[in-house]
Amino acid sequence: MKFGTKLIHNGYETDDATGALSIPIYQVSTFHQHDVTSRQPFDYSRSGNPTRQALEKTIALLEGGDAGFAFASGMAATSSVLSIFSAGDRLIICEDVYGGTYRIAKNFFSRFGIETDFVDATNLENIKSRIKENTKGVFIETPSNPLLKITDIKGVADIARKFGMISIIDNTFMTPYLQRPLELGIDIVIHSATKFIGGHSDVIGGLVVTKTQELSKRVYAVQNGFGAVLGPQDSWLLLRGLKTLKVRMDLEQYNAGQLASWLYTNKNVESVYYPGLENHPGCRLNASQSDGAGAVLSFTLRDTDRIHRFMKDVKVGVVAVSLGGVETIISYPWVMSHGTVPAEEKERLGITPNLIRVSCGLEDIEDIINEFDKILSDL
Repeated sequence: MKFGTKLIHNGYETDDATGALSIPIYQVSTFHQHDVTSRQPFDYSRSGNPTRQALEKTIALLEGGDAGFAFASGMAATSSVLSIFSAGDRLIICEDVYGGTYRIAKNFFSRFGIETDFVDATNLENIKSRIKENTKGVFIETPSNPLLKITDIKGVADIARKFGMISIIDNTFMTPYLQRPLELGIDIVIHSATKFIGGHSDVIGGLVVTKTQELSKRVYAVQNGFGAVLGPQDSWLLLRGLKTLKVRMDLEQYNAGQLASWLYTNKNVESVYYPGLENHPGCRLNASQSDGAGAVLSFTLRDTDRIHRFMKDVKVGVVAVSLGGVETIISYPWVMSHGTVPAEEKERLGITPNLIRVSCGLEDIEDIINEFDKILSDL
Protein backbone atom coordinates (compact mmCIF):
# COMPACT_ATOMS: atom_id res chain seq x y z
CA MET A 1 0.00 0.00 0.00
CA LYS A 2 1.07 3.56 -0.64
CA PHE A 3 1.44 5.93 2.30
CA GLY A 4 -1.95 7.65 1.95
CA THR A 5 -3.71 4.28 2.00
CA LYS A 6 -1.68 3.14 5.03
CA LEU A 7 -2.95 6.16 6.95
CA ILE A 8 -6.49 4.82 6.62
CA HIS A 9 -5.92 1.04 6.42
CA ASN A 10 -3.24 0.05 8.91
CA GLY A 11 -4.92 -2.57 11.08
CA TYR A 12 -6.44 -0.03 13.44
CA GLU A 13 -9.16 1.44 11.26
CA THR A 14 -11.97 -0.47 13.00
CA ASP A 15 -12.77 -1.78 16.47
CA ASP A 16 -12.65 -5.58 16.52
CA ALA A 17 -15.34 -5.86 19.18
CA THR A 18 -18.04 -3.74 17.54
CA GLY A 19 -16.93 -2.90 14.00
CA ALA A 20 -16.89 0.81 14.87
CA LEU A 21 -14.90 2.87 12.34
CA SER A 22 -12.78 4.34 15.12
CA ILE A 23 -10.74 2.83 17.93
CA PRO A 24 -12.64 3.46 21.19
CA ILE A 25 -11.28 5.80 23.85
CA TYR A 26 -10.44 3.42 26.68
CA GLN A 27 -10.80 5.97 29.46
CA VAL A 28 -9.64 3.62 32.18
CA SER A 29 -6.80 3.49 34.67
CA THR A 30 -6.72 -0.22 35.49
CA PHE A 31 -7.93 -3.58 34.14
CA HIS A 32 -9.53 -6.66 35.72
CA GLN A 33 -7.07 -9.55 35.92
CA HIS A 34 -8.85 -12.72 34.83
CA ASP A 35 -5.91 -14.94 35.79
CA VAL A 36 -3.28 -13.61 38.17
CA THR A 37 -0.95 -16.51 37.35
CA SER A 38 -0.39 -15.31 33.76
CA ARG A 39 0.39 -11.94 32.25
CA GLN A 40 -2.46 -10.16 30.46
CA PRO A 41 -2.03 -7.62 27.64
CA PHE A 42 -3.10 -4.72 29.90
CA ASP A 43 -2.95 -4.22 33.64
CA TYR A 44 -2.46 -0.48 34.30
CA SER A 45 -2.77 2.34 31.80
CA ARG A 46 0.61 3.83 32.55
CA SER A 47 2.14 0.59 31.32
CA GLY A 48 -0.22 0.19 28.39
CA ASN A 49 -3.63 1.31 27.17
CA PRO A 50 -5.54 -0.06 24.13
CA THR A 51 -6.12 3.38 22.59
CA ARG A 52 -2.52 4.41 23.12
CA GLN A 53 -1.33 1.06 21.80
CA ALA A 54 -3.25 1.60 18.55
CA LEU A 55 -1.48 4.94 18.08
CA GLU A 56 1.91 3.50 18.97
CA LYS A 57 1.59 0.58 16.57
CA THR A 58 0.32 2.90 13.82
CA ILE A 59 3.25 5.31 14.05
CA ALA A 60 5.70 2.39 14.15
CA LEU A 61 4.14 1.04 10.95
CA LEU A 62 4.29 4.43 9.21
CA GLU A 63 7.93 5.00 10.17
CA GLY A 64 8.93 1.40 9.51
CA GLY A 65 10.23 0.74 13.00
CA ASP A 66 10.16 -2.01 15.61
CA ALA A 67 7.96 -0.18 18.13
CA GLY A 68 6.29 3.15 18.81
CA PHE A 69 5.81 5.05 22.06
CA ALA A 70 3.40 7.88 22.87
CA PHE A 71 4.25 10.57 25.40
CA ALA A 72 2.48 13.49 27.03
CA SER A 73 4.34 16.05 24.88
CA GLY A 74 7.11 16.37 22.34
CA MET A 75 9.50 17.40 25.10
CA ALA A 76 8.44 14.38 27.19
CA ALA A 77 9.34 12.24 24.18
CA THR A 78 12.71 13.95 23.71
CA SER A 79 13.54 13.87 27.42
CA SER A 80 12.61 10.20 27.66
CA VAL A 81 14.85 9.29 24.73
CA LEU A 82 17.76 11.22 26.24
CA SER A 83 17.12 9.32 29.48
CA ILE A 84 18.37 6.09 27.94
CA PHE A 85 21.87 7.54 28.32
CA SER A 86 23.89 7.43 31.54
CA ALA A 87 26.08 9.73 33.60
CA GLY A 88 29.42 10.16 31.88
CA ASP A 89 27.97 9.74 28.39
CA ARG A 90 28.46 12.47 25.84
CA LEU A 91 26.03 13.52 23.09
CA ILE A 92 26.56 15.44 19.87
CA ILE A 93 23.57 17.66 19.02
CA CYS A 94 23.04 19.88 16.00
CA GLU A 95 23.57 23.45 17.13
CA ASP A 96 20.39 24.95 15.65
CA VAL A 97 18.14 22.49 17.42
CA TYR A 98 14.69 23.41 18.80
CA GLY A 99 15.05 25.70 21.81
CA GLY A 100 13.34 23.25 24.19
CA THR A 101 15.81 20.50 23.25
CA TYR A 102 18.72 22.90 23.70
CA ARG A 103 17.40 23.91 27.12
CA ILE A 104 16.82 20.37 28.41
CA ALA A 105 20.23 19.16 27.24
CA LYS A 106 22.14 22.21 28.44
CA ASN A 107 20.41 22.92 31.74
CA PHE A 108 18.83 19.63 32.87
CA PHE A 109 20.69 16.55 31.69
CA SER A 110 24.02 18.26 32.36
CA ARG A 111 23.11 18.13 36.05
CA PHE A 112 23.10 14.34 35.81
CA GLY A 113 26.49 14.05 34.16
CA ILE A 114 25.41 13.80 30.50
CA GLU A 115 27.58 16.15 28.47
CA THR A 116 26.68 17.71 25.12
CA ASP A 117 28.61 19.09 22.17
CA PHE A 118 26.61 21.39 19.88
CA VAL A 119 27.92 21.40 16.30
CA ASP A 120 26.92 22.49 12.82
CA ALA A 121 25.76 19.07 11.69
CA THR A 122 25.34 20.13 8.05
CA ASN A 123 29.09 19.48 7.79
CA LEU A 124 29.64 15.85 8.75
CA GLU A 125 33.30 16.55 9.54
CA ASN A 126 32.10 18.64 12.48
CA ILE A 127 30.44 15.56 13.92
CA LYS A 128 33.47 13.34 13.37
CA SER A 129 35.82 15.87 14.94
CA ARG A 130 33.86 15.98 18.21
CA ILE A 131 33.61 12.24 18.79
CA LYS A 132 35.31 11.12 21.99
CA GLU A 133 35.57 7.78 23.74
CA ASN A 134 32.45 8.53 25.80
CA THR A 135 30.34 9.91 22.92
CA LYS A 136 27.32 7.63 22.86
CA GLY A 137 24.74 9.44 20.74
CA VAL A 138 24.13 12.00 18.01
CA PHE A 139 20.91 14.04 17.78
CA ILE A 140 19.88 16.00 14.68
CA GLU A 141 16.97 17.91 13.19
CA THR A 142 16.56 18.22 9.45
CA PRO A 143 15.15 20.57 8.35
CA SER A 144 16.30 22.40 11.44
CA ASN A 145 14.24 24.84 13.50
CA PRO A 146 14.03 27.70 12.60
CA LEU A 147 16.62 28.12 9.82
CA LEU A 148 15.63 25.03 7.80
CA LYS A 149 19.19 23.74 7.49
CA ILE A 150 19.52 20.31 5.90
CA THR A 151 21.71 17.54 7.33
CA ASP A 152 22.73 14.35 5.52
CA ILE A 153 20.64 11.77 7.38
CA LYS A 154 22.33 8.69 5.95
CA GLY A 155 25.73 10.26 6.50
CA VAL A 156 24.97 10.85 10.18
CA ALA A 157 23.61 7.32 10.56
CA ASP A 158 26.73 5.84 8.96
CA ILE A 159 29.01 7.79 11.30
CA ALA A 160 26.99 6.76 14.33
CA ARG A 161 27.09 3.10 13.32
CA LYS A 162 30.84 3.20 12.69
CA PHE A 163 31.59 4.66 16.11
CA GLY A 164 28.99 2.67 18.06
CA MET A 165 26.70 5.62 18.75
CA ILE A 166 22.91 5.81 18.81
CA SER A 167 21.55 8.13 16.09
CA ILE A 168 18.43 10.18 16.90
CA ILE A 169 16.42 12.56 14.72
CA ASP A 170 13.58 14.96 15.41
CA ASN A 171 11.30 14.39 12.41
CA THR A 172 8.56 16.82 13.48
CA PHE A 173 8.78 19.15 10.47
CA MET A 174 8.55 16.40 7.86
CA THR A 175 6.50 13.60 9.48
CA PRO A 176 6.77 10.03 8.11
CA TYR A 177 4.81 11.17 5.06
CA LEU A 178 7.72 13.22 3.72
CA GLN A 179 10.73 11.68 5.47
CA ARG A 180 11.41 8.22 6.92
CA PRO A 181 14.81 8.37 8.66
CA LEU A 182 14.81 4.75 9.85
CA GLU A 183 15.02 3.68 6.20
CA LEU A 184 18.22 5.75 5.97
CA GLY A 185 19.81 4.07 9.00
CA ILE A 186 18.73 6.26 11.92
CA ASP A 187 18.06 4.40 15.20
CA ILE A 188 15.39 6.54 16.90
CA VAL A 189 12.85 9.00 15.48
CA ILE A 190 11.09 11.62 17.62
CA HIS A 191 7.98 13.68 16.79
CA SER A 192 6.26 16.52 18.51
CA ALA A 193 2.90 15.08 17.51
CA THR A 194 1.33 18.36 18.64
CA LYS A 195 2.34 19.70 15.25
CA PHE A 196 1.53 18.15 11.84
CA ILE A 197 0.51 14.71 13.11
CA GLY A 198 -2.23 16.14 15.34
CA GLY A 199 -2.69 18.90 12.82
CA HIS A 200 -5.49 20.91 14.43
CA SER A 201 -3.82 22.81 17.29
CA ASP A 202 -5.98 20.95 19.81
CA VAL A 203 -3.73 18.31 21.38
CA ILE A 204 -0.29 18.07 22.99
CA GLY A 205 1.67 14.85 22.42
CA GLY A 206 4.97 13.26 21.52
CA LEU A 207 5.87 10.10 19.62
CA VAL A 208 9.00 7.97 19.43
CA VAL A 209 9.80 5.11 17.04
CA THR A 210 12.73 2.75 17.59
CA LYS A 211 14.49 0.71 14.94
CA THR A 212 15.53 -2.33 16.97
CA GLN A 213 14.03 -4.51 19.68
CA GLU A 214 16.93 -3.69 22.00
CA LEU A 215 16.28 0.06 21.75
CA SER A 216 12.54 -0.55 22.12
CA LYS A 217 13.13 -2.24 25.47
CA ARG A 218 15.26 0.66 26.68
CA VAL A 219 12.75 3.33 25.67
CA TYR A 220 9.83 1.37 27.12
CA ALA A 221 11.66 1.06 30.44
CA VAL A 222 11.87 4.86 30.61
CA GLN A 223 8.30 5.37 29.41
CA ASN A 224 6.87 2.95 31.97
CA GLY A 225 9.20 4.07 34.76
CA PHE A 226 8.79 7.84 34.39
CA GLY A 227 5.16 7.58 33.33
CA ALA A 228 5.06 10.64 31.05
CA VAL A 229 2.53 8.81 28.88
CA LEU A 230 -0.13 10.13 26.55
CA GLY A 231 -3.71 9.78 27.79
CA PRO A 232 -6.35 7.84 25.84
CA GLN A 233 -8.35 10.95 24.78
CA ASP A 234 -5.24 12.59 23.31
CA SER A 235 -4.15 9.29 21.73
CA TRP A 236 -7.50 9.13 19.96
CA LEU A 237 -7.13 12.71 18.72
CA LEU A 238 -3.73 11.88 17.22
CA LEU A 239 -5.15 8.76 15.57
CA ARG A 240 -7.82 10.96 14.03
CA GLY A 241 -5.27 13.55 12.94
CA LEU A 242 -3.10 10.93 11.23
CA LYS A 243 -5.93 9.97 8.89
CA THR A 244 -5.77 13.35 7.15
CA LEU A 245 -2.00 13.87 7.37
CA LYS A 246 -1.33 13.40 3.65
CA VAL A 247 -4.08 15.66 2.34
CA ARG A 248 -3.23 18.38 4.85
CA MET A 249 0.49 18.32 4.17
CA ASP A 250 0.02 18.26 0.40
CA LEU A 251 -1.80 21.59 0.49
CA GLU A 252 0.29 23.09 3.30
CA GLN A 253 3.50 22.23 1.45
CA TYR A 254 2.11 23.72 -1.78
CA ASN A 255 1.24 26.90 0.10
CA ALA A 256 4.72 27.08 1.64
CA GLY A 257 6.35 26.80 -1.78
CA GLN A 258 4.15 29.56 -3.20
CA LEU A 259 4.76 31.86 -0.23
CA ALA A 260 8.52 31.24 -0.21
CA SER A 261 8.80 32.06 -3.91
CA TRP A 262 6.80 35.25 -3.46
CA LEU A 263 8.80 36.37 -0.41
CA TYR A 264 12.04 35.81 -2.31
CA THR A 265 11.06 38.56 -4.76
CA ASN A 266 9.87 41.09 -2.16
CA LYS A 267 12.14 44.11 -1.73
CA ASN A 268 11.49 44.33 2.02
CA VAL A 269 12.63 40.75 2.62
CA GLU A 270 16.32 40.15 3.21
CA SER A 271 16.51 36.32 3.16
CA VAL A 272 14.17 33.35 2.75
CA TYR A 273 14.91 29.95 4.28
CA TYR A 274 12.99 27.12 2.59
CA PRO A 275 14.57 23.91 1.24
CA GLY A 276 12.16 23.91 -1.70
CA LEU A 277 13.88 26.97 -3.19
CA GLU A 278 16.63 26.09 -5.66
CA ASN A 279 18.98 28.65 -4.08
CA HIS A 280 18.72 26.96 -0.68
CA PRO A 281 22.12 25.32 0.04
CA GLY A 282 20.41 22.09 1.16
CA CYS A 283 17.85 21.89 -1.65
CA ARG A 284 19.41 18.95 -3.52
CA LEU A 285 20.29 17.01 -0.40
CA ASN A 286 16.78 17.44 0.97
CA ALA A 287 15.29 16.25 -2.32
CA SER A 288 17.50 13.14 -2.21
CA GLN A 289 16.38 12.05 1.26
CA SER A 290 12.84 13.43 1.56
CA ASP A 291 9.65 13.42 -0.49
CA GLY A 292 9.13 17.17 -0.23
CA ALA A 293 10.30 20.40 1.35
CA GLY A 294 7.66 20.61 4.07
CA ALA A 295 5.30 23.37 5.10
CA VAL A 296 7.56 25.54 7.27
CA LEU A 297 9.70 28.45 6.11
CA SER A 298 11.48 31.40 7.68
CA PHE A 299 12.43 34.82 6.39
CA THR A 300 14.15 37.96 7.60
CA LEU A 301 13.00 41.53 7.13
CA ARG A 302 15.51 44.18 6.11
CA ASP A 303 14.26 46.47 8.86
CA THR A 304 14.21 44.86 12.32
CA ASP A 305 12.15 47.72 13.74
CA ARG A 306 9.21 46.63 11.58
CA ILE A 307 8.91 43.15 13.10
CA HIS A 308 6.44 44.07 15.84
CA ARG A 309 4.21 45.96 13.44
CA PHE A 310 4.21 43.01 11.06
CA MET A 311 3.13 40.67 13.86
CA LYS A 312 0.44 43.09 15.01
CA ASP A 313 -1.06 43.60 11.54
CA VAL A 314 -1.40 39.92 10.59
CA LYS A 315 -5.05 38.86 10.52
CA VAL A 316 -5.18 35.93 8.06
CA GLY A 317 -3.31 33.41 10.16
CA VAL A 318 -2.32 33.61 13.80
CA VAL A 319 0.72 34.75 15.74
CA ALA A 320 1.49 31.93 18.13
CA VAL A 321 3.96 29.41 19.46
CA SER A 322 3.86 26.02 17.69
CA LEU A 323 3.28 24.99 14.07
CA GLY A 324 1.59 22.36 11.94
CA GLY A 325 -2.02 23.42 12.43
CA VAL A 326 -4.74 23.91 9.83
CA GLU A 327 -4.25 27.65 10.28
CA THR A 328 -1.13 29.50 9.15
CA ILE A 329 0.94 30.06 12.30
CA ILE A 330 3.46 32.90 12.39
CA SER A 331 6.05 32.97 15.14
CA TYR A 332 8.96 35.09 16.29
CA PRO A 333 11.79 32.67 17.22
CA TRP A 334 13.84 35.37 18.98
CA VAL A 335 11.39 35.42 21.90
CA MET A 336 9.22 32.34 21.26
CA SER A 337 10.74 28.96 20.29
CA HIS A 338 14.30 30.08 21.12
CA GLY A 339 13.55 32.65 23.78
CA THR A 340 15.61 30.85 26.44
CA VAL A 341 18.70 30.51 24.24
CA PRO A 342 21.26 33.22 25.18
CA ALA A 343 21.12 36.22 22.84
CA GLU A 344 24.75 35.94 21.78
CA GLU A 345 24.24 32.26 20.92
CA LYS A 346 21.15 33.06 18.85
CA GLU A 347 23.03 35.76 16.96
CA ARG A 348 25.90 33.35 16.28
CA LEU A 349 23.49 30.77 14.90
CA GLY A 350 21.70 33.29 12.69
CA ILE A 351 18.50 33.35 14.77
CA THR A 352 18.32 37.12 14.60
CA PRO A 353 15.77 39.67 15.87
CA ASN A 354 14.49 40.21 12.30
CA LEU A 355 13.65 36.52 11.71
CA ILE A 356 10.04 35.33 11.25
CA ARG A 357 8.95 31.68 10.98
CA VAL A 358 5.79 30.67 9.12
CA SER A 359 4.00 27.32 9.25
CA CYS A 360 1.60 27.37 6.32
CA GLY A 361 -1.96 26.17 6.90
CA LEU A 362 -4.89 25.29 4.68
CA GLU A 363 -6.05 28.77 3.73
CA ASP A 364 -6.13 29.86 0.10
CA ILE A 365 -2.53 30.96 -0.36
CA GLU A 366 -3.64 34.02 -2.36
CA ASP A 367 -5.18 35.42 0.82
CA ILE A 368 -1.97 34.93 2.78
CA ILE A 369 0.19 36.46 0.06
CA ASN A 370 -2.18 39.41 -0.41
CA GLU A 371 -2.10 40.18 3.29
CA PHE A 372 1.69 39.83 3.52
CA ASP A 373 1.98 42.08 0.46
CA LYS A 374 -0.20 44.75 2.06
CA ILE A 375 1.68 44.64 5.36
CA LEU A 376 5.13 44.64 3.80
CA SER A 377 4.16 47.45 1.40
CA ASP A 378 3.06 49.57 4.34
CA LEU A 379 6.30 49.06 6.24
